[in-house]
Amino acid sequence: MKLNRALMRSRVLPLLVWICGLLVLWEAVSWWLLHVAKTPLAQSKLPYVHEVALTLWQYSGTLLREGGATFGNAGVGFLIGALSGVLLAVLMSLSRTIEQLAFPYAVASQMIPILGLAPIIYGIVRDEQMSRIIISGYITFFPVALNMLRGLRSVDPSALELMHSYAAKPWAVYWKLRFPAALPGLFSGLKIAATLAVTGAILVELMGAQRGIGVIMLRNLYYGPSHTYMFWSTVLVGALLGMASYWLMSLVERLVAPWQPEFRPQGGSR
Repeated sequence: MKLNRALMRSRVLPLLVWICGLLVLWEAVSWWLLHVAKTPLAQSKLPYVHEVALTLWQYSGTLLREGGATFGNAGVGFLIGALSGVLLAVLMSLSRTIEQLAFPYAVASQMIPILGLAPIIYGIVRDEQMSRIIISGYITFFPVALNMLRGLRSVDPSALELMHSYAAKPWAVYWKLRFPAALPGLFSGLKIAATLAVTGAILVELMGAQRGIGVIMLRNLYYGPSHTYMFWSTVLVGALLGMASYWLMSLVERLVAPWQPEFRPQGGSR
């Protein structure tokens, strides 16, 4: 217990020092831009942190409601995209032919700029909620498929030979050997994809949706300097949504695959 507390203290204290130092530096530079350098639209470029925090508090209800709409749609798209990515990875691991047919198209699909694809999807579907789900799923499936495929093929050959020597069925090889070996790679892809899904949902909202944190962001950008603090608040909420999705995936990874070295005490044995 004492060891855990000391470990937590050693990790949390430096982080707090860094955060406090960054906030003080931000406030100082913001004051310098406004009162010394007299930079035009200084608060639009680097606003006071305490003013942004006050705005976050005053409009917390609106930001939570709109952020929840964004997070919910991004989550649905993320689940659909992740399941599609896992299925595609399993199929490609089963057959080289499927991999040769599907992988080039999967790579090519990621070459299309999301900023250009989002209005096309929105124009076709004409439904903001469905568009957010489609774009979030589209962004999600490739990193999940790529990392899952790499994990499925990272199995120790001697372990694979042992399973084959016992005449294990293909499903048993996957369930007992390949899937556990692929979990670290899968969660690496999921953590990347989770943040991208939030970004994709916000991008669609910027195209003219009715609800979501991207809508509030766009409106306050149009209003100009008078809504600077609200605009920055929406940017922070968008960043927090991405961080929350990453932390959520990290928590699930810790619960599902606790044997990984980074989850063991001091990286030692289980």
